Amino acid sequence: MDSATDTALTFRDATDADVDVLVALIQSAYRGDASRAGWTTEADILEGQRTDPEGVLEVIESPDSRLLTVERDGRVVACCQLEHRGAHAYFGMFSVSPALQGAGLGRTIIAEAERRARADWGVSEMHMTVISVRDDLIAWYERRGYRRTGRTTPFPYGDERFGIPQRDDLEFELLVKELV
Repeated sequence: MDSATDTALTFRDATDADVDVLVALIQSAYRGDASRAGWTTEADILEGQRTDPEGVLEVIESPDSRLLTVERDGRVVACCQLEHRGAHAYFGMFSVSPALQGAGLGRTIIAEAERRARADWGVSEMHMTVISVRDDLIAWYERRGYRRTGRTTPFPYGDERFGIPQRDDLEFELLVKELV
């Protein structure tokens, strides 16, 4: 067993009381200097916030969604959004503490998220969107069985709730994995 999973992980649905901790975790995994400690940083392509308390609370309170929170030794170390969308589930807001990235924790969490989506909702596919210029991240998801679809949606330029783009070619690409 690798070092990231030597200590037992606890998976639970986030509550309103988790909002501030989760916003800080998500921000640290993707934006600013703290994110550079991990490999999932978007700091070179986006500045500003990755999410805000309202966005996190919306996921927590939505009846078709959950924010799966991962704790180790009583501390929140990761999270991911799961949303039931008919025959598939949507996977988003995936964040692992930068200090713990690269040691297998993400692989464990995504496998548990897929298991829960199948078991709880009976879905046959998991969907996610990834910024298309994030080649390393897309390659990581491909190694987990996700495939690129070539279907893209525009990045919400001008809406600073999603960050401040540092380049003009950003878009989201849909990745899909069949859950069997």
